[in-house]
Amino acid sequence: MKKRAIISLTDKTGVVEFARELDALGYEILSTGGTWKVIHEAGIPVTQVSDVTGFPECLDGRVKTLHPMIHAGILAIRSNPEHMAQLEKLGVTPIDIVAINLYPFKQTVLKPGVERAEVIENIDIGGPTMLRAAAKNYQDVSVIVDPADYATVINELKANGSVSVDTNLKLAYKVFNHTAAYDTLIQSYLRRETGSDIFPDKLSLTFEKVQDMRYGENPHQRGAFYKEIGNEFTGTLIAAEQLHGKELSYNNINDANGALDCLKEFTTDDSRPCVVAVKHANPCGVGVGDSIYEAYMKAYKADTVSIFGGIIACSHEVDKATAEEINKIFVEIVIAPAYTDDALAVLTQKKNIRVLRLADIAKPNTKDMLDMKKVAGGLLVQERDIGLYDESELKVVTEKAPTEEQMRDLRFAMKVVKHTKSNGIVLAKNETTTGVGPGQTNRITALELAVKYANTTEGAEPDRANGSVMASDAFFPFSDCVEFAAKSGITAIIQPGGSIRDQESIDACNKYGIPMVFTGERHFKH
Repeated sequence: MKKRAIISLTDKTGVVEFARELDALGYEILSTGGTWKVIHEAGIPVTQVSDVTGFPECLDGRVKTLHPMIHAGILAIRSNPEHMAQLEKLGVTPIDIVAINLYPFKQTVLKPGVERAEVIENIDIGGPTMLRAAAKNYQDVSVIVDPADYATVINELKANGSVSVDTNLKLAYKVFNHTAAYDTLIQSYLRRETGSDIFPDKLSLTFEKVQDMRYGENPHQRGAFYKEIGNEFTGTLIAAEQLHGKELSYNNINDANGALDCLKEFTTDDSRPCVVAVKHANPCGVGVGDSIYEAYMKAYKADTVSIFGGIIACSHEVDKATAEEINKIFVEIVIAPAYTDDALAVLTQKKNIRVLRLADIAKPNTKDMLDMKKVAGGLLVQERDIGLYDESELKVVTEKAPTEEQMRDLRFAMKVVKHTKSNGIVLAKNETTTGVGPGQTNRITALELAVKYANTTEGAEPDRANGSVMASDAFFPFSDCVEFAAKSGITAIIQPGGSIRDQESIDACNKYGIPMVFTGERHFKH
């Protein structure tokens, strides 16, 4: 009995060559619509599916292959005598190869301003049905969803006269992986269209691999970078264009993402240039200025030691003067919306620096950019922490109120501490971080660390903590932080409040004449 293959493709890459090889191997080729036309015009014998089913394509092409003559041919188990007897009785010829790729739902749903009717029409029905049927019957059917697998199938057919069961099983896995992602895109689109809860009972997400990593967080761990499909977040790292340098590492991507998140705190409500320096996912220097050069110098001088080997994120175009300053030290990555030609010429003198361009760097994050943390056996999912605090909820809880200048710096410091690992303390003065105390097991140690950084940073003026304001990501459980702040010369404090011992901290602030503001909103970052 002559072997059969059915080919129906949206992506027609390599289809003519594949069909020609199958024809040479003695296969009868079935096809539909545009694929039939391409194969036919190449001079390769090809049969319309409708000639096999005896039923024309109908409903504007919605029904083509949904017919027992096709699906029985795919699903019949060749080693089952009853199945084969039924095929013979029904006049069905087995189908041995199924090459299908699906309607371009992803490309359609991502088109700007696309109408719902067009999206729905690009939900494939017959294609997934044939793919799933063929994958289920992998013992007897070779199913191809990826044009890259044409050569594998042809080579095995030429060498052995058939495709091995092991290869067919691998091809079947690729099918179910593909259709699962396809269905997930559809449900994600419908969730958004219907305004359904972002936390459904069953959570399905689709990601596509961007690149394999040389290694993960450590050299003994494998790693890869995936992008989320369905929401094209243009202001995120996934949209960045690398202009120079070697491939980004796992840690590079993680740290750069932290730098971008922090930077966006300053671009959403302030048009002035800002520079954020990050080391190990924690801000180590942040500065706002009247120029990108001034902002960078502030960020650099905030901590001249920690910035070494760090990530620099810039809110505005990088000019030559700024690039020259950056080149004086070793940094892993610079990311900015643009670079002048002479700035780029300066930065690319160093082969080890990665230079990234992200045009929409100022685009704010949104809550539906879900924050996820994988834990053993499960997944923690939450809305992204958007916003700083509600201005109407701010409470000056001390006898003394902050000055306008202090309030400016308090807001600045709160933006930074929000992106500092908890327990976190940030000191700031003149819209520059002076000390950052991240990721400590208790708050007083975080403050002590921030003061130490402020007063011992190489090249900084002495006693920088004196005159700084302080922000805390969560409340003070005791008055010890206020006591230490007063000794260190800190002039104002902002914190969420909410401890049962708040009054102790308020009393201590009143004792030392330090204004304190409660935001009513904590920003843990674990």
